[in-house]
Amino acid sequence: MNVRILGVDALSKALKQKSRNMTPAIQRVVRKHGAALQQKEMRAVPVDTGTLKRSITLEISGNGRAATVTPLASYSQYVEYGTRYMNAQPYVRPSYNAQVTLFKADLNNLVK
Repeated sequence: MNVRILGVDALSKALKQKSRNMTPAIQRVVRKHGAALQQKEMRAVPVDTGTLKRSITLEISGNGRAATVTPLASYSQYVEYGTRYMNAQPYVRPSYNAQVTLFKADLNNLVK
């Protein structure tokens, strides 16, 4: 039995072209949800001195197709996951879980 698939090159070219046309819209969605995630984390983080809250940064990379929200304080993971001396106070995971659904919905709307 032989299977032959025709039109792969044409399909690849069409998908690349559609992707190029959608780039500005994708960049807007990534910026919007990256900023929203940063704000959610800043609202959810427990505040003592405010250092951890001020350390939460947003970086857009990958030609506007990637957003990274990072708490830069050296102790941020201890607050998120806890230690044997203190309970966890998650602020990254709940914020991410809330935002990722909205992000996926916006991307799905672009594809439709």
